[in-house]
Amino acid sequence: MTHPYARDLDRNAANHAPLTPLSLIDRTASIWPDHPSVIHGARRYTWGETYARCRRLASALASRGVGHGDTVAAMLANTPEMVEMHFGVPMTGAVLNTLNTRLDAEALAFMLGHGEAKVLVTDTEFAPVVAKALALANVKPLVIDVADPEGPNAGDPGARLGSVEYEAFLAGGDPMFAWKPPADEWDAISLNYTSGTTGNPKGVVYHHRGALLNAVSNIVDWSMPRHSVYLWTLPMFHCNGWCFPWTMAANAGTNVCLRRVEVGAMLGAIRDHRVTHYCGAPIVHSMLINAPEEMRRGIDHRVSGLVAAAAPPAAMIEGMERIGFDLTHVYGLTETYGPAAVCAKHAAWNDLDIGARTERNGRQGVRYTLEEGMTVMDPQTMTEVPRDGETMGEIMFRGNITMKGYLKNPKASAEAFAGGWFHTGDLAVMQPDGYVKIKDRSKDVIISGGENISSLEVEDVLYRHPAVMGAAVVAQPDPKWGETPRAYIELKPGAAVTGEELNAHCRRHLASFKVPKGYDFGDLPRTSTGKIQKFLLRERAKSTSAIE
Repeated sequence: MTHPYARDLDRNAANHAPLTPLSLIDRTASIWPDHPSVIHGARRYTWGETYARCRRLASALASRGVGHGDTVAAMLANTPEMVEMHFGVPMTGAVLNTLNTRLDAEALAFMLGHGEAKVLVTDTEFAPVVAKALALANVKPLVIDVADPEGPNAGDPGARLGSVEYEAFLAGGDPMFAWKPPADEWDAISLNYTSGTTGNPKGVVYHHRGALLNAVSNIVDWSMPRHSVYLWTLPMFHCNGWCFPWTMAANAGTNVCLRRVEVGAMLGAIRDHRVTHYCGAPIVHSMLINAPEEMRRGIDHRVSGLVAAAAPPAAMIEGMERIGFDLTHVYGLTETYGPAAVCAKHAAWNDLDIGARTERNGRQGVRYTLEEGMTVMDPQTMTEVPRDGETMGEIMFRGNITMKGYLKNPKASAEAFAGGWFHTGDLAVMQPDGYVKIKDRSKDVIISGGENISSLEVEDVLYRHPAVMGAAVVAQPDPKWGETPRAYIELKPGAAVTGEELNAHCRRHLASFKVPKGYDFGDLPRTSTGKIQKFLLRERAKSTSAIE
C-alpha cells in the first residue's frame, strides 16, 4: 500500500527545479541590475550588463553549434571574460574547461585533446604557449582571442591566433538569449584537471548541483554580507576559482579583477575599491604581511581572507592578525570543488593567547555547511579513527560537493570512491572537538603556492638525463611558497652532472614552478627490496634551506 505522503504528491514544474548556479545571476540581474558586478582597469560593468554579455556569449556559441556536452576551454587571466565564461558556457549546456595558464604546451595539448575542446577562448598574453599546444593537440577547436586592454600585448595583431576577437564574437550574440537550466542538475558544468601523482592529469568533472551548493556554502561559511567586494587574487582557472564566480553572483557583490598577483596592485585595489574579501595560497597572504607599512596606509576597513593549500604556518596567521586582516583556513581538493571544509571559528578562541589561537585556526576543520560528510578513517577497514589527536587515518568526504568522477577514467573514479567515501590521500588525525588536522600526505604531491606538483612527474624528467641513475623528489619547506620540490640524485657510475645542468634540463621539459629548487647528490636510502625511502629524504629536506 502506498504511503499517504508518497501518494498524489508528485514532482512538477511548480515544486521542483534542477539546482544550477545559472539561476543566481538571473536573480541578481533582475533585483540589482545597476549594482557594480565587475571592475577591471578602466572597465566597469553592472549586473544587468554582465548578464546580457553572458547571454550574448551563450547565443554566439550556440550559433556555432556548441551545445549539451560539448567542451569550451578557456586560457584566460582573471578578467571580465573569465567571469562571463562561467555563465555563458553552461547556458548552452556545454562544459567549461578552465586551463592553468602556468602549464607547458604538452600538458595543455593533452587537456585540449582529452577534453575534446570544441572552442578555445584564449588571452593574447598566452599566445606563444597556446600556439605550440594547438600544434600538438589532436583537436582543432574554434579559437577566440581576448585582447584585454590591461594585458601586455593587447594591441599586437601578431599575438592573435583565432579567426575572431572576443568582443566581435559577443557582438553577434543575442543579449536576450533564452537559455534553459539543465534538464538534470547532475549534468556536467565544468572540467578541471589535477596533476594527481602519476601519468597524465586527471579530468575532474563538476555538476550543476555541486557548483550551486559550494557557491552558497562559501557565503555561509565565510559569513559574507550582501554586496561584498571580492578581489581576484585566486586564479579563476583553479577549481573554477573555488566556485567564487558563482558565489559573487549569489552575493550580488562586485568582482575586482587582477591579472597578476603583485603586492602593490593588491593593496591598491583593496584601498581604492574597499575590497572586503579575497582568497589565496599562503604566498598571497605572506606578500601582504611583508609589504612595507606605507603600502598598507589608508586601508582602514575590515578585510577578510581565505587561505588553503598546505597548512598555513603560524607566523602567517599571526602576521595577518597583526596587520588587522581576518584570516580563515579552508581545506579541499580539485575533486571537492575547492574548499569543502572550513576551520569554523568559536568566539571563545578570542580569549586565548595568540599561540593557542593560531593553533586552533591552523586546522583543516570541519565540513562545509552543504557538504554531507567529512571524517578521518582507516582506509583499509573504513572505520573512523578515535578523536584522540594521535591516531592517523585518511581524510574522506562524501556528499554533493564532491566531483562526479574523473573523465574517461572509471578505474580512478572507482578507487577514489571506494567504500562510499571520496579518498583524499591526505593523512590526518581527528581532535577531541571533531576538528581535522593534517599530519602528512600519503600522495607524493607537493603543493607550492597553491599549485599541485607531481613528484613522479619531476622524477620522470630527471630520469631522462643520461647521467642520472636514481632520482627522488620531495617537498621542501619554503617560507614564500609553502613547499617547493627538492631533488635527491644518484648518479650512474663514472657520470658527472651539476645542479645547474639538471636545472636547465628540467626547464626544457617542465613548467617553471615544477623545477626543483635544489639538488643533492649521493646514494639514495633504500629498503632491502630497493624501494627509495622517501620519508628519510623528507626529514633531510626539512633541515635544508631552499635556493632561489
